[in-house]
Amino acid sequence: MKKFLLITLFVVILIIACASSALAVTSGQVRVGLKYGSEALFSANLENAQGSGYTFGLYDSARNFTALGTTAQTKISMTASGTIYVGASGAYYATEPISSHSVIGAWHVQLSGTYGDYAQAAAAAAPVGGYPAYFSGTFYARVGCYDSQAAAEAALSTLGVSGSAVESGSTGVTVTATGTTAVLFEYDCQGASSLAVLPDGQGGQAVTWFKGYKYYGGFEYDRITGGNLNVVNVVGLDDYVKGVIPYEMSGDWPVEALKAQAVCARTYVSGQAKHLSAYGFDVCNTTDCQVYYGVGNATAVSNAAVEATAGQMLYYNGTSIGGNAVYFSSDGGATENAENVWGTAFAFLIGKQDPYEATITIPAYTYTVSYTSAQLTWILQNSGYSIGTIQNVYVSQLTDMGNVCKVTFVDTTGKTLTVKGEKCRTAFYSSTYGKSVRSMRYSISGGSGSTYCVNSASNPLASLSGAYAISGSGTTAAITTASPYVITSSGTAAASGSAAASGSGSFTITGTGNGHNVGMSQYGAYAMAQQGYSYQDILNFYYTNVTIG
Repeated sequence: MKKFLLITLFVVILIIACASSALAVTSGQVRVGLKYGSEALFSANLENAQGSGYTFGLYDSARNFTALGTTAQTKISMTASGTIYVGASGAYYATEPISSHSVIGAWHVQLSGTYGDYAQAAAAAAPVGGYPAYFSGTFYARVGCYDSQAAAEAALSTLGVSGSAVESGSTGVTVTATGTTAVLFEYDCQGASSLAVLPDGQGGQAVTWFKGYKYYGGFEYDRITGGNLNVVNVVGLDDYVKGVIPYEMSGDWPVEALKAQAVCARTYVSGQAKHLSAYGFDVCNTTDCQVYYGVGNATAVSNAAVEATAGQMLYYNGTSIGGNAVYFSSDGGATENAENVWGTAFAFLIGKQDPYEATITIPAYTYTVSYTSAQLTWILQNSGYSIGTIQNVYVSQLTDMGNVCKVTFVDTTGKTLTVKGEKCRTAFYSSTYGKSVRSMRYSISGGSGSTYCVNSASNPLASLSGAYAISGSGTTAAITTASPYVITSSGTAAASGSAAASGSGSFTITGTGNGHNVGMSQYGAYAMAQQGYSYQDILNFYYTNVTIG
């Protein structure tokens, strides 16, 4: 635990202007990755929740939708083309299941000639039970799905039509009526473009089921280089925000808190493109960006909060703060300067004492987690840190807000490892042990790392050896007692450290809050709204010198 010798306080505030943020939203549309990378899907289903049917097409670089054709089916599945196994339950598999199943083969009969549009190709395929296909910008008519070239050529002879046997490509997508082998459409532009599906709202706003959640907007199925399908939701900006609010907060929170969250979410996504180069979309749908699971949990109040703040974002010096409109669950008592957490200073992300959170009851506001020496050693080594068997760990520096900014680990050889910023929180995370440090505001007991600070947390002393105190009369004297006192706002208090025996025991971390402590506290916003503050008041408290517009 760190003790403070308060002699003089000198505060210097460094103002660093933010760089302008490039807007990620194009043509009013946001591209959200729903399933991608290691979570990409072999097969992805859609089902109309409001509306009926779908339009197949593609999005251009400006995110404008070009229609190719339609289906009246209300339940459709997009599956990676090739050999597809359909289980008895209607699920689609890339490998042959043990149980009874049907097969959608990778080979087809392709009728001779090309067609001017989807309707012409569908009409040509219909007499022989076929379906339209779109390959590299050209429409074809195909029939059947066979397990080999020979089977497709035999079918060609049986059908008595002019054509050839063709195989689905590694970048193709096959659309079927969900749970069946009935092919509706095949799409393969060899990575130049991706299949897009736009639900038909039948005169209203379409709402569509995907993986148990309801979404506005259209869907894109990227299979640029083969493999499984990356599923992307292409949705209007405010419809996207409506799908963030009920998951980042709650649809029944006070409306002014929801308005503040709406402005933050809109600002954040407008300047966010962290996944664009790797995956081609702006934001993901998890806490790595903003939590977004569509509009199933939206309420009249949460939707009204989005509509009441339509188009509004946070600006500093006339420039949107974009992806720096960060927020978190609760600060435990004080927010923090961005540079003390992430290393980069922003003049609008300045830490301040937060009097509001303490006025409400916050779930799991305080927490305690314990680690053994062996657990900490394993966690750090498996995270790539070069350290031996941990013998001691302690908070080695606090910020002026009282948040942790440095933690030091000591191994049995005396080697030290000091982590700083957000690593003071993330270095303790372990999915194996199911343990984590939830905030930047905590203390550690069980270690021998008590330190003292002169004037501010940026001037720590490892011990009081060689330290001097100034008396009220101006004389100085060396501190020789092991239990000095400090003067605080409430009087005097003992400043002696509680050095515990270092060794192979356990270390207990006790903290408050949840998150990185930079920007807006969501529970703080709740508390302020409960006290009658407006969303403008909330935003101007948690972000420094911003404008809303």
